[in-house]
Amino acid sequence: MTHPAYGELRAVSDAASVLLENNPSTMTLEGTNTWVLGAPGATGRVVVDPGYEDSEHLDRLAAVGDVELVLLTHHHPDHAEGAPAFAERVGAPVRALDPALCVGAGAFDHDDVISVAGLELHVLHTPGHTRDSVTLRFDHAGRTHVLTGDTILGRGTTVLTDLGDYLSSLRLLRELPPGSLGLPGHGPELADLAATARAYSEHREQRLDQVRAALRRLGPGATARQIVEVVYADVDRALWAPAEASVEAQLAYLRAQGG
Repeated sequence: MTHPAYGELRAVSDAASVLLENNPSTMTLEGTNTWVLGAPGATGRVVVDPGYEDSEHLDRLAAVGDVELVLLTHHHPDHAEGAPAFAERVGAPVRALDPALCVGAGAFDHDDVISVAGLELHVLHTPGHTRDSVTLRFDHAGRTHVLTGDTILGRGTTVLTDLGDYLSSLRLLRELPPGSLGLPGHGPELADLAATARAYSEHREQRLDQVRAALRRLGPGATARQIVEVVYADVDRALWAPAEASVEAQLAYLRAQGG
């Protein structure tokens, strides 16, 4: 699906709209998706991942209506930096898995249910991209909506810190109902998140096989950078640095699994 112009609040369903922050890069794709949630008829709104402390973007967010709550999918600044200033401006609390990110309210945990703005948001702890990554699920008008942060992107693959955790998170997301609407932190929405999670799992297994092959070719002492130069030879070099972080996670996983 085509992204809106920056600053244009676009409805994805009658309970979820997206405001794209003007912070495009190789890591953020077109920019950060800030999600605005609220059931039809509800007076309040929930803002998920307000992004950087970007006054123009936060001004537009403040105009969406009565913000009851700000939620964060993880701590990275392109999702969370602007939350304290925005929360103070609109008079709403901030909640996240990490208590250090919370303002005026407590942290949430896996399997918590947050009732707000006419919706029931179910928290799924989905680490792997970061230790504090969460996915937020709600059902509305016969369809499951799933906000994935950076755990699953609208296109491409995410950077990992722990592959074992990430594979477990993908297994959890593969169990979502078929046709669940994926609302990612970057990139376009996904028509069937469970199918995407399965494809991500297959991709990660392929990458692991490629890393194993590179280790056989280069020797067990090969560095993550050397492996990137083999496995990611056909990938834009601008992405090699984040790819190196993912290879480090894959090497740690292989070591823990005994090869």
